[in-house]
Amino acid sequence: MTATLITVAPTGAEHDKADLPQLPTTLEELVETARRCEAAGAAMIHLHIRDAEHRPTLDTGRLSAAVEAIRSETDLIVQLSTGGSVHDPLETRLTVLDAEPDSCSLTCGTTNFGDDVFLNPMGFMSDLYVQAQEREVVPEFELFELGHVAALARLIERHGLPFGGKVHVDFVTGVPGAMPGTTAALLAGVAMLPPEVTSWSATGIGRTHLPIMAAALSAGGHLRVGMEDNIMYARGQQVQHNDELVARAAEFAALMQRPAMSTSEARELLGIKDRRAR
Repeated sequence: MTATLITVAPTGAEHDKADLPQLPTTLEELVETARRCEAAGAAMIHLHIRDAEHRPTLDTGRLSAAVEAIRSETDLIVQLSTGGSVHDPLETRLTVLDAEPDSCSLTCGTTNFGDDVFLNPMGFMSDLYVQAQEREVVPEFELFELGHVAALARLIERHGLPFGGKVHVDFVTGVPGAMPGTTAALLAGVAMLPPEVTSWSATGIGRTHLPIMAAALSAGGHLRVGMEDNIMYARGQQVQHNDELVARAAEFAALMQRPAMSTSEARELLGIKDRRAR
């Protein structure tokens, strides 16, 4: 693999708009962010949605509106988070698929998440896996712990390959209480991946952002960047727009002789169903 898939995660569910006014939370801000990040080198966008008060929500209408707007204004692969916030009930998280995204996140196990617990029991993971198969949505398997790699293998053994026939995982490292954002931890996870995995990416939370980017690129992986994971561009310099992080990742990838992947290349890599209007 030479080209690099760059995913942008622009918002997340943790940051407060009042503390971070440049965080894109409205539909208009998300569409503008998607356009600029695509131009900077992103091929996929990982979305969390906020309500009118900028609070995390899994409202199907808002999710659908965001999917439709970004799909109509860009060529990005639209991936919806099925994690929502750590406080969302499991049954509500399953309704994310009603918005008909191209892709969805599927976290492969429960994990400590700062002072909270991000709940993902096996029954929920299985339900989400099967529903994504039935609705022809490509899951991205998010791994916060090394044990999640074993859970992924169990899901594949139980349910077969996901829709599209590809298995793409994303290592989310550096979350307080979960897998550390170190090269050693990341490479341990990569070494454990089951043979069905066809591609992997990684992101480092906060100050682990750049070390994990370097480790992933050097080991043949892909990248996730964005203000969901990191709000500091450099010491004392806050990120002002997500495209800054995408552009830096694209520049770094090019220096490593692994230039940013086009959206068409990314769709082929991940086995994405074409839902775009013709």
